[in-house]
Amino acid sequence: QVQLVESGGGLVQAGGSLRLSCAASGRVFSIVVMGWYRQAPGKQREFVASITNGGSTNYADSVKGRFTISRDNTKNTVYVQMNSLKPEDTAAYYCNAHDVGSFNYWGQGTQVTVSS
Repeated sequence: QVQLVESGGGLVQAGGSLRLSCAASGRVFSIVVMGWYRQAPGKQREFVASITNGGSTNYADSVKGRFTISRDNTKNTVYVQMNSLKPEDTAAYYCNAHDVGSFNYWGQGTQVTVSS
């Protein structure tokens, strides 16, 4: 089992920045990819960004150039730095970990609200 705990959400004005953190515990050695997803009210959960154990990153087109995902393997923590935030970035953000057995783990979510 892998446990994920997110932090760093909040309320920010458009154009501002936030950094989300996700700390993993448990069978962290089994994780191959970690990432972030988000879900706005009335919408489906969507991919935001991911990073592999080797450091390869992938981003949704909607956040490219504004969001940066990174990881600190010594702390088993993944981050997403979110700059130039827009009201449409408002959502609950969920941390995801994908393990070698193709099982997905999810955090409890953290709310990001961007005011116009």
